[in-house]
Amino acid sequence: MCDEYKINRIMKEFWNERYNTESYVYGTEPNSFFRKQLTEYHPGRLLLPMEGEGRNAVFAAEKGWQVDACDYSGQAREKAHNLAASRGVTISYRICDMTRPDLASGIYDAAALIYAHMPPQERKRFHAAVAYSLKPGGILIMEAFHKSQTGNDSGGPRDASLLYDTTMLRDDFHDLRIVKLEQKEVTLDEGPGHRGRAAVVRGVMQKR
Repeated sequence: MCDEYKINRIMKEFWNERYNTESYVYGTEPNSFFRKQLTEYHPGRLLLPMEGEGRNAVFAAEKGWQVDACDYSGQAREKAHNLAASRGVTISYRICDMTRPDLASGIYDAAALIYAHMPPQERKRFHAAVAYSLKPGGILIMEAFHKSQTGNDSGGPRDASLLYDTTMLRDDFHDLRIVKLEQKEVTLDEGPGHRGRAAVVRGVMQKR
């Protein structure tokens, strides 16, 4: 419990400092993989953990999704609500402790984890909770930095234990059906925080 509390406090401090700027660190447009995948599905209720400044949440709301977003950072939530207001949509956004996710079973039609990196022990628990929250047939969309991202300067954790690969994600989401799961080299242009060549892992998975 003490370690979890420390992680939560450190993450809040880190992300509040990161987002304490008028500009949007990762831009105001949605992640391109998320945008492409989400438009394949009929709008329903969507979970967006570690949503940051709201770019994906606002896009989803514009497309008719009922959005539940959450993050460590109050600064991020304020900017997300400002972005939503500027686009004429509303989103639900709460501050939450990702080390102890409190998610009900089977309530979401879709969830998306876009650059939602966590330490190994907390990551497995977090991923299990997100999968648990999906309805049967619900879709999970993911994009994260691959372990080989350490050689690039386009963003992401410097600690290799916080980076992902396809084997890890297959294990974490073993109860979901893999629709797509791949490592890919891409060029990011997502605000100053994600810009340049990057090694990513992308996935789409479905609750059985």
